[in-house]
Amino acid sequence: MTTPTTPTTPTTPTDPTERHVPQGLPTHLQHFIDGELRDSVDGATFGVLDPVSNEDYATAAAGQAADVDAAVQAAQRAFDSGVWAEKPARARARVLNRIADLVEASDTRLAELETFDTGLPITQALGQAQRAAENFRFFADLIVAQTDDAYKVPGKQINYVNRKPVGVAGLITPWNTPFMLESWKLAPSIASGCSVVLKPAEFTPLSASLWVDIFTEAGLPKGVFNLVNGIGEEAGDALVKHLRTRLISFTGETTTGQLIFRNSATHLKGMSMELGGKSPAVVFADADLEAALDSTLFGVFSLNGERCTAGSRILVQRSIYDEFVERYAARAKNIVVGNPHDPRTEVGALVHPEHYERVLGYVEVGKTEGRLVAGGGRPENLPVGNYLAPTVFADVPSTARIFQEEIFGPVVAITPFEDEADAVRLANDVKYGLAGYVWTSDLTRGHRVAQSIEAGMVWLNSHNVRDLRSPFGGVKASGLGHEGGYRSLDFYSEQQAVHVTLGDVHTARFGAHDTH
Repeated sequence: MTTPTTPTTPTTPTDPTERHVPQGLPTHLQHFIDGELRDSVDGATFGVLDPVSNEDYATAAAGQAADVDAAVQAAQRAFDSGVWAEKPARARARVLNRIADLVEASDTRLAELETFDTGLPITQALGQAQRAAENFRFFADLIVAQTDDAYKVPGKQINYVNRKPVGVAGLITPWNTPFMLESWKLAPSIASGCSVVLKPAEFTPLSASLWVDIFTEAGLPKGVFNLVNGIGEEAGDALVKHLRTRLISFTGETTTGQLIFRNSATHLKGMSMELGGKSPAVVFADADLEAALDSTLFGVFSLNGERCTAGSRILVQRSIYDEFVERYAARAKNIVVGNPHDPRTEVGALVHPEHYERVLGYVEVGKTEGRLVAGGGRPENLPVGNYLAPTVFADVPSTARIFQEEIFGPVVAITPFEDEADAVRLANDVKYGLAGYVWTSDLTRGHRVAQSIEAGMVWLNSHNVRDLRSPFGGVKASGLGHEGGYRSLDFYSEQQAVHVTLGDVHTARFGAHDTH
């Protein structure tokens, strides 16, 4: 059963505790395998709740190994048939652009359902839906414009690269901004000619079900896209271990990524993993303080703090530290926490009570490690739902757990530094290396510090604004490999070197001489 994609206009709650329930909400979510909606082979299901009420609104089919096998087999048949993999790039691009058109046409409905399922503020969910459409349009353009190398040895040889889709790709996506992050993997894998099996996060299966109607209406052939719901330890594990999945693209938590890496090694699968982060935002005394405040507040509190690239460690030069902390705390206390469907809301409800309790646990630890200057608990006007006031700890030592460990919520640690060397040392003093942010008016120093930070991506005098052509990924415990632009197409493709002889080839004639 899929959700209608007819746009609706969300009502604006007047009561912050009001539960907004979208019209046409499904009560049961099924797998989509070989062009058909199906329940699990054994009939297993699990409950799906919304984070405002923490009440189940639907059940979802709980995928097991048999369901994953059916999906992978369907994807393999579609791939082997060549119905998609052998289509010219221009023909594939037309379908991708139709997908983008359908996403854009339904962005209001998509955002409403995403907000209901995840607790993200409606204004931010709308932006994610629009970004999802852009992902498909971007890769439609890229596969048409793509060129491959050729090498000429004059009079002797021409060598060229033949690019081919790898096969069946397993895509495992997280629960934060799920629809957009699903598009991040679906667009390049399908653009490359692969067939796919998507395993969305069990906390947020609703928006994944929308792909069924979108892909069907856009004309994607049967079996190219398959969807299996389920928990990671069952459906995700089966997808990783299946003999016919050639690639695994995973976004999620670092320890889960390590397990997937181990399980993929047995069959030497291609791996791309974007994992956790504990990204530093370094603010020097000569920075544009107003811009740095705006950016660092947005960088950790947007998307409810549930973002891998959140600048959740703010390192501030000692001479401006007290002023920064005072102003940052005042702004954090003024952030609007409320019903995710209210367009005035800036921080909504955390995705699930299990995650909410985990974040609250870190808040309690933080009270013993730093100085609490804002937040620290549930807002008084929101007695129900997974709400946490934006929480700010100052004077946090680098040994603290809230400095070292990913919290993935609206919680930030602020730490002073003395000079450039001290800033770089603190920035790199964690196991993660996904993103970094540097604020200074001295661009020479800005470049120097940016290049010294151990991170896959660094922004200078900006929050996370990314060009889709640029590499996305981390170092250390933050991931393996980079995607984005041609790097994504490289991951989902095999590059075969073909060598063509243009003249006589001198070859030693083994065994041609007379031995008698």
